[in-house]
Amino acid sequence: MLSAAQVQDVAAELLEAEATRQQTGLLSVRYPDISLDDAYAIQGAQLATKLAVGRRILGWKIGLTSKVMQNALGIDTPDSGVLYDDMLFPDGGQVPRGRFIEPRVEAEIAFVMKAPIDGNVSREDVIAATDYVSPALEILDTRILRADPETGTRRRIFDTVADNAANAGVVLGAQRHDPGDVDLRWVGAIVEQDGEVMATGLGAAVLNDPVMGLVWLARRMASYGHRIEPGQIVLTGSFIGPIECPPGTAIRADFGPFGAVSTRFA
Repeated sequence: MLSAAQVQDVAAELLEAEATRQQTGLLSVRYPDISLDDAYAIQGAQLATKLAVGRRILGWKIGLTSKVMQNALGIDTPDSGVLYDDMLFPDGGQVPRGRFIEPRVEAEIAFVMKAPIDGNVSREDVIAATDYVSPALEILDTRILRADPETGTRRRIFDTVADNAANAGVVLGAQRHDPGDVDLRWVGAIVEQDGEVMATGLGAAVLNDPVMGLVWLARRMASYGHRIEPGQIVLTGSFIGPIECPPGTAIRADFGPFGAVSTRFA
């Protein structure tokens, strides 16, 4: 377990890495005994610092919701991170060059809330508290190296969670739907990179039902003293693998009748 001083030091280090676009080393290598609670404490320390300098919470992201990704990391639970108000990018817009270190993109279903959800909620509670659902892209970035240069050891869940679940940005599609009118398990997307189909997927890959992601998140957040608030966006988890986005990349996700969403990296 990390000390309070170590948690604060690592949080400051990650904020510096984000500001300078210079990645830091794997925490799981430096601190072999790091726990998931330590990782969330580091994430929380960054949240406190960002709020203190004027950032606002835009919402939350849920990651590692598919069995494929969980099995790859040897875990059996999703993770979560914070969306900040400077992370929202316009649909069809452009991400400035140099904004991120190693950006990647995933296709997701976004929930926008009209009422708070907190603690031990049901699937029905989540649907009742949701204003609308929309197609979305999540932009990922990593302030921690993906692999240790000396040993080749790859990132573990502790690194990802401490690094705000690799969260970097969100693009919301314009089309809005009532979650009670759509079977989100069957909402799928065809994702193109520079006009070429790179990935396809279905909402069922997200915990077998994207709504259940919010059930999990509300319960997890309650244990850390947070709740999902009205107006906040929740990204429910990707149903495709991440797509690398070097400068000049154009991404478009076609969700069929559910809508479409796109972005371009300068």
